[in-house]
Amino acid sequence: MKEKNSIERRKFLKLSSTAVLAGLAGNLTGIQCREGQSIVEEAAQKVGKLPRRKLGYSRREISVIIGAGDYELLLIEAGVLCGINYWHKANRWMTSGAPDVIIKNRDNNYCQVTVDRVGGGHYDGRFDEEEHYRYVKEALKKTGLRYFDDMQLHFGYHNTEEIKKNRSFIRAFERLKKEGIVKHLCLSQHSYEGSSRVKNGQSAAEVLTAVVEDGIYEHAQFIYSYGSDPEMDKFIEFARAKNFGTIAMKTARGIGRMKEDKSFMDKLPNDTSPYNALTRWLTTKTKLDAAVIRVRNLDEFVETYSGAGKDMQARDLRALDIMTAEADKTACRLCGKCQAQCPQKIPITDILRFERYALDDHDRNKASRLYTGLPTRGDKCINCRSCIQSCPLNLQIPEKISKAHILLS
Repeated sequence: MKEKNSIERRKFLKLSSTAVLAGLAGNLTGIQCREGQSIVEEAAQKVGKLPRRKLGYSRREISVIIGAGDYELLLIEAGVLCGINYWHKANRWMTSGAPDVIIKNRDNNYCQVTVDRVGGGHYDGRFDEEEHYRYVKEALKKTGLRYFDDMQLHFGYHNTEEIKKNRSFIRAFERLKKEGIVKHLCLSQHSYEGSSRVKNGQSAAEVLTAVVEDGIYEHAQFIYSYGSDPEMDKFIEFARAKNFGTIAMKTARGIGRMKEDKSFMDKLPNDTSPYNALTRWLTTKTKLDAAVIRVRNLDEFVETYSGAGKDMQARDLRALDIMTAEADKTACRLCGKCQAQCPQKIPITDILRFERYALDDHDRNKASRLYTGLPTRGDKCINCRSCIQSCPLNLQIPEKISKAHILLS
């Protein structure tokens, strides 16, 4: 048995060009071993080699699941072995330097620097060419990456007018590109529709359509998950026709809380997992190029990513139907269409996004910290129920806001 496992391990590592080039087989930090394999190698072998797709006009081949700079080292190493080659928020490595597993194989990994507005948050901050330019150069020095493949505008634009009138971020990118520090421009786009915190806020789909037509950016991340979303589906079709790359983020709508609910889990068909079904759906049933699906440990890594590129079986489709019905009752889609109806100007989308961090990502500290910083919190709700009329899911928003306030305060 041990000899057979050893042969399987060698076969897997041979197939993984990343592992061969980096010489990772003898340099993994996973120290617990089973039959000669580190726990990292074992997890990666269970997942297998992830499929790749061409991204945007550059036609770079990226893994259908992208990694994140805030993953713990074991997850990064397992991801590299499985062929994850695009790293969102690589600037998170500024505190300790980029992992050796990335540095040693730098040219086979696409690393993204995420840049925020300055002088405030994504609602009240400003674009500043010099500050954006300086930050990227500082991030490059501290991470040791030599260059960034992508420069991302974090949270995106408030409306289409801002794209036309404020080119500071783009000018910073163009200067950095001339110096060989960055190569491609991208953004992550949230919805600002109906927001009381910005002037003339528009939906993510409206802004992204204008971004594609502007022709400067190569690809975008945006909130997208299972369940009906006609507006974003239409945008994804449009983006594909224009050779614009699409990456879904915040994809696990309500799944974290579902897994904590035994009565719900008992409803699912045998041998199905919500995360695995989600991954299968995102990577085979949509027209996305890639997706961000957060995992916290190697067990979740295997459970989730082993579904990438695998066709959905009848039991997976059934599981997704059950998950959708549950999420449509409990988890906000974060479209923002309800916000303009609130007479109290409560930032409903923000509050229910923070609820996701607490209940689905199990990061209560982050959620509470962000909630405390809101100018208007959920206890200002007067239960007028105006918001429900504009919700595509008919969510009982006042009740959710009230519970979120208790949860996050």
